[in-house]
Amino acid sequence: MQNEHVMQPSGSPFASKPARERVGLVVDGSNAAQAVQTIVAAEKVGVRQIWMTQSPLNPDTLSILAAAAIPTTSIRLGTAIIPTYPRHPLTMALQALAINDLAPGRLRLGIGPSHRPTIEGMYGIPVVKPLEHLREYVEIVRAGLWQGKIEHQGNFFHVNATLPRTAEIPILISTLRVGAFQLAGEIADGALPWLCPVPYLLKTAIPALRQSAARHGRSAPPVVAHVLVAMSDDRQAALSATRKQIERYGKLPFYANMFADAGFPVGPGGVMSEDLINSLVISGTPDAIVARFNELLSSGLDELLVLQVPVKDAASERAQLAQLIGQL
Repeated sequence: MQNEHVMQPSGSPFASKPARERVGLVVDGSNAAQAVQTIVAAEKVGVRQIWMTQSPLNPDTLSILAAAAIPTTSIRLGTAIIPTYPRHPLTMALQALAINDLAPGRLRLGIGPSHRPTIEGMYGIPVVKPLEHLREYVEIVRAGLWQGKIEHQGNFFHVNATLPRTAEIPILISTLRVGAFQLAGEIADGALPWLCPVPYLLKTAIPALRQSAARHGRSAPPVVAHVLVAMSDDRQAALSATRKQIERYGKLPFYANMFADAGFPVGPGGVMSEDLINSLVISGTPDAIVARFNELLSSGLDELLVLQVPVKDAASERAQLAQLIGQL
């Protein structure tokens, strides 16, 4: 499964990196101790990047990554994503700084506004102009981490603080629709799309990001594309497991709108079509999965963020997937 040179037609600087450096594994954070064990095990089998999301009622992701930073030495630690509304940007910057102290240069901080049903329904925080809020949030976090000093008087935040030291931690943002990709091109160090069909990324989203970056005199930041992987050669079982795992996303307005933009409108009640499910999940033999990874990395995607879809034996399949990524 060795694959040291994947060509990419876009001319991206990521094209020269080995595939193993461009494929990261999503780690479940529902149990903090188990998550740390999974990260340690992933590093041992050669995985170079893990990602964790902050689900609404899971243990705190940044705390888990701080714990995982100590028993590991080189694996990169990424968040995809930490919701912005429940956490003050100065607090976010200080938490990121703590992880950088423990694991210098290994954290990539992915943040985003999350969704109205969660932020308004669970936290009771109004979601107003989420992209403008995210722009301001990134500005504050970057000032704190990269310059060590925040003097911000904005529409959403008023922050004045001097941090004890700087840390140029990459700040990535969640991206679904064109406006978010344009914002990533303008201000972020990476884009984190979640459940976006690959044709939509290649034909619509990535061009919008690159055009925005060019307009603002920046190099285009990497797109870390989310892909689902079922370690099974039973395609129907993989599709069934995928639907069960992600069906709730069709009911979330931000995702429903993105799916419509991508040509896969959801049905009544947010039901996702068979074509959409089929487009989102990779399955098959290990060799077939590796071949698909290579195709995606050659197509114009900078990196992959791989989420396991368990089919029969979650623990065994998770170990197989980690080993597969570690051997790319």
